Amino acid sequence: MQNSRLLIIFLALLSISLSSYNIYKLELERKEHKDDLIELLNVKYGLFNVDTWKEVFSEILAKKIKSLEFTAEQESDARENISAFLHDAINDLETQFHDEQSKSVGGLVKISVANFTDLFEEIKNNIPEYTEEILLFLRDPNNRDAMQAYIKEKLSEYADQTFSPVDYTKHDRILAKYKMTDRDQAIAELQSQVDAYDAALKKYLYAGLFIGFLCALGIMFTQQISTWEFVLYTLISIGLLDAGLILPMIEIDARIAEMSFTLLGEPVSFTDQILYYKSKSIIEVVTLMLSQGKPDVMFVGLLVLLFSVLFPISKMLASLVYIFMPSLGKNGFIRFMVFRTGKWSMADVMVIAIFMSFIGFSGILAEQLGQLEGLTTNLDVLTTNKSSLQDGFYLFTSFVILSLLISHRLQFKDTPEKTADAITTSNAESSASEKEEEPTGGKEEE
Repeated sequence: MQNSRLLIIFLALLSISLSSYNIYKLELERKEHKDDLIELLNVKYGLFNVDTWKEVFSEILAKKIKSLEFTAEQESDARENISAFLHDAINDLETQFHDEQSKSVGGLVKISVANFTDLFEEIKNNIPEYTEEILLFLRDPNNRDAMQAYIKEKLSEYADQTFSPVDYTKHDRILAKYKMTDRDQAIAELQSQVDAYDAALKKYLYAGLFIGFLCALGIMFTQQISTWEFVLYTLISIGLLDAGLILPMIEIDARIAEMSFTLLGEPVSFTDQILYYKSKSIIEVVTLMLSQGKPDVMFVGLLVLLFSVLFPISKMLASLVYIFMPSLGKNGFIRFMVFRTGKWSMADVMVIAIFMSFIGFSGILAEQLGQLEGLTTNLDVLTTNKSSLQDGFYLFTSFVILSLLISHRLQFKDTPEKTADAITTSNAESSASEKEEEPTGGKEEE
């Protein structure tokens, strides 16, 4: 029975190791694709991008110019406005001509010729003809295309003079990496791959958590746990710890899911605009804090390193030493790490609390995004907070529970060495008791 149980626990250790390895491998690949996807979805390439707005305005103006059709009433109004404009323009031209030419003798001659031939009046008489030519020009589709190209060119020119150029270095590198030329196509492909990685990761995560749950049941309900069973349980716990430290604990994702509004009578929509994204593991958080160079941040980083990395590892190693080397079982440090760390194990929970504070931060994001939705009635804004706990959180939590159970059962571990020591101690106490009783018995006989 014991050998069968030992084999099952050994298979559980192999399964945990395999699941952790596959999770780590898939997570690295997923992270690469997810980071590229987040970069392409960044708001700087969409809602906050001047080139995007150029395209939006160009498309709207193109539709307006192509759909430019005059009704009878509109054509009559346009004819009056064009005629009035031409009259004013010709009058201004005539006034400017007289002012400039009156300054010289040659100019006075030109004025006389213009008055004699009645040049400006002749031009004014032709205004109705010019007006019809302009209206005919506006009706010509080819001329509308030319107007569209001109407006688009001027719009781009004004935008470039007003706004700073957008850096597309990362954007273009990602497209080249996946051999794509279209941003929307790259986003769709990357999203599909990330979803596939998520589905695969869930399978291995559920398998690992299920095995951890079975191990916890085995520790709680097995009456006598052998030395090698303790060793295997401890190694399983260490495997969960390693995975929990390396894998991301939480993913914070704040984005505008959809923003819709009407511009010049045309609908405009932006979707999946990333405002903020972070995904970190405990090791990455520690590395980031220690590299900041700020004493307060580095101090917090050292605390996280001590209580969430060094302390749990030392605890597990001390458990292995206690199991394999009973002679060191009376060592104060070993006994402290194995048996006296119940309250110190709350440090593990402290780390979880630190990461849960990120969830609180995501709640703040949700509130702020909600305020963004209510800024104006002219905008239809749908925001979303896609923050979620990641594999590292669940695996680290499994380690905390399993390690507490192992420490608790080690206190009641009945090993052959302890049994032999107890028997020796009992025999010694019996011999001492008999020696003390012999003199007393002799005096009573006398």
